Amino acid sequence: MASLFPLLGVARPRGAFITFEGTDGCGKSTQMALAGDWLEARGWEVVRTREPGGCQLSERIRALVLADARDENARGMTAECEALLFAASRAQHVHDVILPALEAGKIVLCDRFLDSSIVYQGFGRELGEDFIRQINVPAERARPDATFLYRIDAEAALTRATNGGH
Repeated sequence: MASLFPLLGVARPRGAFITFEGTDGCGKSTQMALAGDWLEARGWEVVRTREPGGCQLSERIRALVLADARDENARGMTAECEALLFAASRAQHVHDVILPALEAGKIVLCDRFLDSSIVYQGFGRELGEDFIRQINVPAERARPDATFLYRIDAEAALTRATNGGH
C-alpha cells in the first residue's frame, strides 16, 4: 500500500525515532533489544543503531574517541575536540541512517543520542548545554519522538557494566 501514497498525492507516513538513554550498566541496551524484538514480532520494520557510531564514518570517529580514552599514548584530546567529534559523528549518523529510515516509514531505535552529549560533554566535561546544542544543530533534523531514560544506582551500574550486564 505504501507505493500508492505518491499516486494519491499523500505524503508517505514518517517512521518513529526512539532513543534509549542512561548510564553504562543501567540496562538500556537490553531494553532496546527487547523493544526491537517486540516491534518486529508485530510486523514493524526496525532499525537498531547506536551512538557514537551507527554508520561507517561514525564508527571510525567512535574508535578514535575510545582509543583516546583507553590508550595512554593517545591521550590528550580536549573536551571541545571530543564534543565536536561526537557532534560530527551524530550529524553523519543522522544523514546516513536515521533520516533515510524515518523517511522509509521505519522505526529507529537508538542506543544514546544528543541527551548523552548534553550530560557527558555539556555537564560532565563542563562545556555547557548551550555549546553542545549549538554544535549539534545539523543533527536536529532528527528529533526523537520518545526517549526512555533508565536510572540505576551507581554501584549497581558499575557492577553490571563490569560483569557483562549481570
